[in-house]
Amino acid sequence: MLQTLPSGPGRRAARRHGAEWFSVLGVGILNASRRRAIAWLNDTIRHRDDRPASVFFVNTHTLNLAAGDPAYRQVLNAADFVFGDGTGVRWAARLQGIHLADNLNGTDFVPELFRTTAGRGYSYFLLGGEQRTATVAADYAEAAFPGWRLLGCHHGYLTDDSITAAVLAEINALRPDVLLIGMGNPLQEQWIHRHSDQLETALCLGVGGLFDFWAGNVRRAPRWLRTLGHEWLWRLYQQPRLKARRYLIGNPLFLARVLRERMAR
Repeated sequence: MLQTLPSGPGRRAARRHGAEWFSVLGVGILNASRRRAIAWLNDTIRHRDDRPASVFFVNTHTLNLAAGDPAYRQVLNAADFVFGDGTGVRWAARLQGIHLADNLNGTDFVPELFRTTAGRGYSYFLLGGEQRTATVAADYAEAAFPGWRLLGCHHGYLTDDSITAAVLAEINALRPDVLLIGMGNPLQEQWIHRHSDQLETALCLGVGGLFDFWAGNVRRAPRWLRTLGHEWLWRLYQQPRLKARRYLIGNPLFLARVLRERMAR
């Protein structure tokens, strides 16, 4: 059953719009259409707060990690916007009698956000990946989204406090409207949660492997396979060693956890 977002840390921007949510494995997820979600984020940029709003996209893998790590689950639940990504989230919602308005994954959502809000003077910064990946991804984004201003990019290997402090100083000097962070789960969400009070930006989005796609390191699945909700098969085909555990073990584990949660309810 859909519920109104509760009070507490985070979610202030979503609560302002009367957003509704449901829970999967203890993680609250907003049920929103793509158009509505973009409108929320646009409004958040326009009414910039003193602390950035955090935006996370959770899929089967993310929720499996959260199920085994209460601290990570708290990080996700402290975010302002948490959107459902993938077939697994849709199945979990359906078991609760909830129709998911849209599949919101960062790889498709961010480009649509940029295209829909082009020409409004918004700016962005890329943080994540190797330096070459960040640079090539930034070049791609600058060409693909001329209605936004690219302010800079930096690799995601923040191995000590001095590097992190330098990156925070660089970002805050530029004051981008949107900070895209591609470090993968759970690092990107943990980094955003840890440093949000130190960042001068309107939105922090955890975008996973988006920069790899923009840099051409990984190819997207054919559109028909994405439409069916089985892009994970393409990722498994492309990167079998890297993705086998996540999908071949993680997907059945997620289904078992969701069914167990359903029976407990």
